[in-house]
Amino acid sequence: MSSRAEGRLPGSFRDPAGFVFQTDGTFYRQVNRSYATTFDALMRSGLYEKLAAQGLLIPHEDADPGLAPEPDAFAVIKPEQLGFVSYPFEWSFSQLKDAALTTLQVQRQALSYGLSLKDASAYNMQLHDGRPTLIDTLSFEPYEPGLPWVGYRQFCQQFLAPLALMAYRDVRLGTLLQGHLDGLPLDLAVRLLPWRTRLRPGLLMHLHLHSRAQTRHADSPQDREGLKGRMNRRRLDAVLESLASTIRKLTWNPGDTPWASYGDQSSYSEAGQADKERLVAEYLAMVDAESVWDLGGNVGIFSRIAAARDVPVVSIDSDPGAIDLNYRRMAERGERNLYPLVADLTSPSPALGWDNREVRSLTERGPAGLVMGLALIHHLAISNNTRFEQVAEFLASLGRSLLIEFVPPDDPMVRRLLAMRNHTFPWYTQEAFETAFKQFFRVQRTDLIMDSQRLLYLMTRRHE
Repeated sequence: MSSRAEGRLPGSFRDPAGFVFQTDGTFYRQVNRSYATTFDALMRSGLYEKLAAQGLLIPHEDADPGLAPEPDAFAVIKPEQLGFVSYPFEWSFSQLKDAALTTLQVQRQALSYGLSLKDASAYNMQLHDGRPTLIDTLSFEPYEPGLPWVGYRQFCQQFLAPLALMAYRDVRLGTLLQGHLDGLPLDLAVRLLPWRTRLRPGLLMHLHLHSRAQTRHADSPQDREGLKGRMNRRRLDAVLESLASTIRKLTWNPGDTPWASYGDQSSYSEAGQADKERLVAEYLAMVDAESVWDLGGNVGIFSRIAAARDVPVVSIDSDPGAIDLNYRRMAERGERNLYPLVADLTSPSPALGWDNREVRSLTERGPAGLVMGLALIHHLAISNNTRFEQVAEFLASLGRSLLIEFVPPDDPMVRRLLAMRNHTFPWYTQEAFETAFKQFFRVQRTDLIMDSQRLLYLMTRRHE
């Protein structure tokens, strides 16, 4: 049987050195002939082996060059496959910070091998085996003594500027990256930052003065030849250390957001919480899904029950504090298959970039084997005024199976939500919930959670 080539990914077109493509569900990277000399130099230098061994660069194996979907291929490589692809505007503060420090770590090691990163795109970083990892093997070029780091401006725009805004203004400003895929314009960032950031030497140098220099030289950009001799190796190392030090000093307290401590303020008795955890584990065993999306995952209590089955688990919540705590715990414990994600289900990440295909929407990155919606339905239905039929159709688009919790109208949390609305929800009933969801799913099992009136449902999408 011949393999089915799906061709290059729509978002992989900017780098003339090569591109990512997919064949029969597996991702590969074509290395073009124009990059052959540099690719050979990278592989002979020892840098690739060192970075891969440290978890800083995604490992790959050689693949059949005949798989190349386009002419002019020098080689085809098969990287270790990612469990999930996310984007910088979906990351928590700590995740973006760790990705920034990893980028700098890779650059400093590359210089010691006579190579340099030719860009500093945050989109080249992904969570892999539980830590931010460079996924673009073709990001390296020979280091030319005397030249500044070509990725400096991009690093400041895609990492330093959003992190500074998140730390000094509001963590939600990280979502500005969604509207600026090339990174935040520095003139915008410095206008939004408080004046006191000028008293921080790193922020003064890399943001405020950098922005001023960009404005001053906007009409007279210099080419590569014109920049030679501007920065010796010693000065370049000092710039990289200054960037790393500036990033490390940026901090943010995730306890400042409303739901960050919600996981410790359970709506259940101790017995009820234990019963819910037991039931969730049983449902997961029944489905045996190859991937799980935990919607409204908060700090990841139930995400971790799913992750114990050694499958990729995307833990989604709109609260950046909850996701930051989730990520920090994941990093501290060395958990390898969790993917915390800041996303609002009432307005999921859209398709963006060139032809609206460069960055995939959240829904395009599914479907998951199983979607979990625990303590979620009342928020979508009441807080967002979304009918059960709409919620059911949306969840059916995200996964093949569904583990969902129905929170009844007399539940204290539902009563609290209703008290904040100026109209009633007569349609918010268990009967209406079941009727709506049975249009899209078949119910496999239902259980009442101990010491509560909340119900768990395990469903399978129709036509599966």
